[in-house]
Amino acid sequence: MSSVSSAALATGSTRDQILGAARELIATRSYLGFSFQDVADAVGVRKASLYHHFPSKEALGVAVLRDAIQGFRRWDEAKARTPRESLDAYFRMYRNGLRAGSAVCPAGALAPGWDCINDELRRTVQELRQMQVLWLTGVLGALVSERAQGAGSTGPAALAAYVFAVCQGALIAARMTGRVEDFDDAVAQLRSSLPV
Repeated sequence: MSSVSSAALATGSTRDQILGAARELIATRSYLGFSFQDVADAVGVRKASLYHHFPSKEALGVAVLRDAIQGFRRWDEAKARTPRESLDAYFRMYRNGLRAGSAVCPAGALAPGWDCINDELRRTVQELRQMQVLWLTGVLGALVSERAQGAGSTGPAALAAYVFAVCQGALIAARMTGRVEDFDDAVAQLRSSLPV
């Protein structure tokens, strides 16, 4: 039985439904934990039909990640925010959008099989990470006071990498326990450690 909700597949083109099913399977089973057959079953098409849209599982994985990259861009452009509101919205996006406690980030879901995935998938994961770290660098740079950026302190780029890593880890920990509160606790600690 598929773990992909029928509501996620109710609308959109077949290609969109395939992407939605693959995104859900990656977020809940990991990239190595599903097959093309699982996607076909979730969408209700023959496995051979998937090859019309995606020549390989790797190509499907890249498309899911590219969709996540575009989704992050749309999310960022959707609303003008102050730097503080942006950081708060980022934490909410991780908690709610990536479903802390029941799923993980699609990019993070590829990390356990890092040595088993192809170079294009790795580059796309790295692109998604880099895009978020650069975005966080800008937000944190605007929040960190000049005094906090003085000698011996951590700069915005290092803080951005730290925030990204903690959010990814918090998602994984919450997935292990099934408790969104574990994500919330980790983010509360993260917030208290930031010099903003």
